[in-house]
Parts: sequence; structure tokens; C-alpha cells
Amino acid sequence: MGDYGGGGQAEAAVAALVTSWNPDLVITLGDNNYPAGEATTIDPHIGQFYHDFIFPYTGSYGAGATENRFFPATGNHDWMTGALQPYLDYFTLPGNERYYDFGRGAVHFFAVDSDSQEPDGITDSSTQALWLQNALAAAPEPWKLIYFHHAPYSSAAHGSNTTLQWPYAAWGATAVLAGHDHTYERILVDGFLYFVNGLGGYTIYAFGVPVAGSEVRFNGDFGAMLVEASDAHLTFQFITQAGVVIDTFSLIAPATPTPTATDTPTATDTPTATDTPTATDTPTATDTPTATDMPTATDTPTATDMPTATDTPTATDTPTATDTPTATDTTDTPTATDMPTATDTPTATDMPTATDTPTATDTPTPLPCCDFNGDGEQDVADIQIVAAAWMSPDARYDFNGNGVVDIYDIGVVVAAWKMPLTTPIVSQADKANHRRYSV
Repeated sequence: MGDYGGGGQAEAAVAALVTSWNPDLVITLGDNNYPAGEATTIDPHIGQFYHDFIFPYTGSYGAGATENRFFPATGNHDWMTGALQPYLDYFTLPGNERYYDFGRGAVHFFAVDSDSQEPDGITDSSTQALWLQNALAAAPEPWKLIYFHHAPYSSAAHGSNTTLQWPYAAWGATAVLAGHDHTYERILVDGFLYFVNGLGGYTIYAFGVPVAGSEVRFNGDFGAMLVEASDAHLTFQFITQAGVVIDTFSLIAPATPTPTATDTPTATDTPTATDTPTATDTPTATDTPTATDMPTATDTPTATDMPTATDTPTATDTPTATDTPTATDTTDTPTATDMPTATDTPTATDMPTATDTPTATDTPTPLPCCDFNGDGEQDVADIQIVAAAWMSPDARYDFNGNGVVDIYDIGVVVAAWKMPLTTPIVSQADKANHRRYSV
């Protein structure tokens, strides 16, 4: 959550929501201690509500945590007293504590100090930016989230901070989360994901003209973001203090590449005829089977042996635009632009021939199984997840255990379409590395 630290009823309600999720950790997006970052207000405005996540905790509201699970970013209000000193005295954080990084599960987090008073600078060529670039390159986790206070892009009162528009995607980041404007907004710029989340409990701002790339905007209530991650998936949700899910957006990790046929030795690796005894020692051409002895093209499965379009889910199996939530600001689910189209499903030309694939009569009736992105439905997004792993050995989606993700496995997900949700099929490794985070 961001822009939260005022000590009022709204902050208490958001804190209760966050605590109810039992997250692995909490990150903040700045302005932790209104109005001026003073030492006398920091514990009532932070520790009163979040002491169970803070270690070491030396305040007055409880015992605190046994390990630190609270990782704030600085805000402009935190800098207003003593050059951030009350903040630095209150928290024990990695690095220089103004900006730092750490890993948890499948995610590496990078807290940046976006305030103009930061001694190491806030431009994309600053000492701090160089640290971030190197830290991103060194992080081994599949997901890399950067968070700080001043939003690079925003449609509300403060607007976009162009100084913070660093080349995050080129440096290897997954997304940027910021606050400062007291709204919620999801923005996509050149294919890169930005969030504004400043509804942590202080005040609420009005929106202006939407910036380019703004996809979801909300300022109807206070709330926080729940981020759930595994090696395969990263899902962001904004949820109000009343428990209403306003926005859900998921990212899917690319499938592990499968070696291609170019790894097999070619005919040039076979000894040539010059290594063979002369023609007089070799059976003549009449002893060699002629082309008529070799299988003809009629022995090779023709296009009629391959699954026809009726075997492959057609566009009629995919919900039309009327089935997809519209791009309203308060939609509970991803907009149509977040969901894959029918063109994301492999075509018949990408599939193995019918001789390699069980026919429809060989396929047992699948059971509901397949809410892979955790949105509460078995839908086209889940089909896309399995389709993205096409012909890979990814055991998470290899339902029949034949060592490869193929048409059978996609058929299982299609058969589960819109059926009552049961337990999703997720690998044990994926479950073991699943984490949830509050923002």
C-alpha cells in the first residue's frame, strides 16, 4: 500500500485487510508517516497497525515479528523531518536503507528512493540508477519488481514524473509500483507494466485526463494490492477495504525452450562414399533397393490423417467479446486486452500428425482442473497458459504424463471450460515456491 500513514480509521481498515491475507511480507510505496515524517508520529502511524510484520520492533503496540516482513519505500513526507532520520532510526533495512533490494520466493524486490533529496540522485544516470541496473542484472529470480513513491506515469493530481521514466524494461525489470497520487491505476507503456497505488488510508485524489496507456483507474475507496507469485505466474490484484476486487492482472512466465531438430547430426556427419570400398567391392545399383522399394508418400499420413479443425478448439469455443468483461475502471477481472485471442492457440500446422496424437476416442473425459492464473474461472486465459507450453516437457501441464505438452493437454483445459471449479493441477515445485505479498 502507499500513502497510508495517517493513523486514522481508513488506515486501520486497510491494515486489517492486509493482515487478513497473512502475506509473506508487506512493501510500501512511500509516505509512511504523515504529515511531516516526525519521530513522535512514526509509531502511532506505522507500528500501531503493522508491528506484527516489523523486526526489530521497539515501539509500543506489541511484540513485533521474529523476522522482518515489512519493507517500506521512502516518500516525500518521510523526508520532511531531519533528512529522513526518524525513518532510518525506526526501521532496520538492507543496504543503505534508503534504497535496497532483497529476494523472496520467485520475486526479487528493489526499493528505490525517488525523492529529490536522495544523495545518490534520481536520474537514469545517477549512482542510484547504476546500482539498480547492476542489481537487476545480478538477481536470479524470474520476477523483478521495482517500487518507490513518485509515479513515472499517472493520470491524477501529481501527474507523471518524467525524471523517473528510466529504461526499466531494458534493464530486466518486470513491473514498477509507485504511489504519490492517492488513486489506483494500471498503465501499460511500450508493453511495460506500471501501477499507481496510493489508496492506503490517508486521502483520495480526483483523476484528470488519462495518460497514454492507462488501462484501469479507480478512486472509489481505500485499499491495497495483493500480489501472488510462483515460478510460473505473477498475479496483481487491487482490493478495497470492503473486500471488493477492483482489478486483476496476471503475467505468465515463458515456457522453457525445447531443443530443436537442428541439434541432431546432419547427413554430412556420415562417412562419404570415398571411405567405402570401390564400386567393384560394392553391390551394384541393381542390388540396392530402388525407390520403388521405399515407402511411398501414400504411407505417410496425409493431411486427412491430421486432426481437422473440428478436433482443435475453434473460435466458437472461445468466448466472444460479449463474454469478456469490458474495460471499465471498476472491472473485477482483466479486460479483453489482458486475455489471449484464439490466435494464441497452436494451429493444425503446429501440431503433430494424428499418428502421434491420441484421437478424440482415445481421450478420456477430463475433469475440471484448470484455473492456473487464480482468477476463479477456467477460461481462455488458462488455455493460453497451456498453449504457451506447447511441445515442451513442462510437467505442470502434461496431464497424461507422456513427456510433452500436446493436443491432449490442451483438450483437457478446453473440456474444463466454464465448468465448476475444483482443485487446479499445479506441480508440487510450483506450490512450494508460491508466495503472497501485500503492496
